[in-house]
Amino acid sequence: MNDWSEAERHVERAHELYEAGRWDDAERELREALALNPYRAEWHFNLGLTLEASGRFPEAVRAFRDAHELEPADELTLIAIATNSLRAEDAEGALQWLDAAQRLAPDRVDPLIHRIEALTRLARHDEAEVAFYQALQIPGDHAAAYANIAESLLDRREYQRAIYCLREAASLDPGLQRVHARLAHAYAETGRPERARQLFLRELRDNPGDIDTLLDLGCLLVDMNRLAEAGEKFRRVLEIESDHPEAHFLLADLAARQQRTDDAISGFRTVLQLDPIHPEVRRRLSELLIRRDATSEARRLLRQDLRRLKEKPADFSPDDLADLARLLLDVRLPRDAQAVYRLLVGIEPNDADAWHGLSVALFLTGDRPQGIIAARRALRLDSAHVPALHNLALAMIHDREWNRARSYIKRALAIEPDDVLLRRLAMTLRLRAFLLLLARFSNPVKR
Repeated sequence: MNDWSEAERHVERAHELYEAGRWDDAERELREALALNPYRAEWHFNLGLTLEASGRFPEAVRAFRDAHELEPADELTLIAIATNSLRAEDAEGALQWLDAAQRLAPDRVDPLIHRIEALTRLARHDEAEVAFYQALQIPGDHAAAYANIAESLLDRREYQRAIYCLREAASLDPGLQRVHARLAHAYAETGRPERARQLFLRELRDNPGDIDTLLDLGCLLVDMNRLAEAGEKFRRVLEIESDHPEAHFLLADLAARQQRTDDAISGFRTVLQLDPIHPEVRRRLSELLIRRDATSEARRLLRQDLRRLKEKPADFSPDDLADLARLLLDVRLPRDAQAVYRLLVGIEPNDADAWHGLSVALFLTGDRPQGIIAARRALRLDSAHVPALHNLALAMIHDREWNRARSYIKRALAIEPDDVLLRRLAMTLRLRAFLLLLARFSNPVKR
């Protein structure tokens, strides 16, 4: 048997393995065939399909590009490169391949449909709408076009328009992947949770093992305070995929809401083992450990989060930074908290709470002058910020500026007249004034 026949045999075997879902074995057979004959574009294309099926999208892009080099006039290969680039989080690169596909086949609607998705990923929403209307001018199946532009509308919080587009998509293709689940999300955002729940259930009737839909429905049920049903959905995910980190995280979160602290701690520790780079788990676990006075373990976890922040600051939202800084204060690491708060006020300079947090960290590290400046900045942004007023009053007492201290306390009590700490401070200042007055009149000669 010559090399060419041997290569054909490997390809036939790869097709059988692909159909059986044995993608690693199919890949091996195709690579054997390409080693014997690397000049068959369709074999490179099949290798790309196999890698795509196994979720290895960057490698799939390379295989499809090899096919494109051998057959540059095949628009299907260009579309395959683009779709896998999208899955590999390279929306900008995908646009180039979609443009090339559209030039080759201007009567195809597929490149425009994927173009809507790529432009939405890049937040170029006006261009996405242009591509959507262009797609509607070309005969073909427009369900995916409606679904993709709906994602753009959801990103812009234009929920009513998104609902219209998703309903159009569902009417054109009721079997479109997760169309009812996406419609449910839009209804939930418009304050119609019961309608959203019904749509999630409809999606599950068609796809009972869809993990994303089960998780979304569980989260909706948590928002509806139907916690037992939510737990049932999260446990159903674990029946399908026992080591799913997000399902474990949501079950642990549910346990924390129900005051089952031991179960919550155990669940968050499981998440940490399954997904050490989970964006929230260290902070959530630390919060529970602090309540149990396990501050040393919480401190270790939060320092790990600090290292992640230095390595990948883009992974942390302003809310993440605020949570991390607050917890660092709770475990008595004010210098680390100060660094995080400085980063936060750089991102959100008009956040009064962030400036107040920075002032607290500065006071705790002994930098009272800068702490006063940060607290006053918080007050300029929010004149009714009672914690900032309280801390400024304490700072003025420390500096023996009694009149300023009284002024801050008076302003704070006008906002929170029942605040125990403020009333105690006010009483302390009144008592001091009374004692000074008493001392003066009891010893006039010495005075």
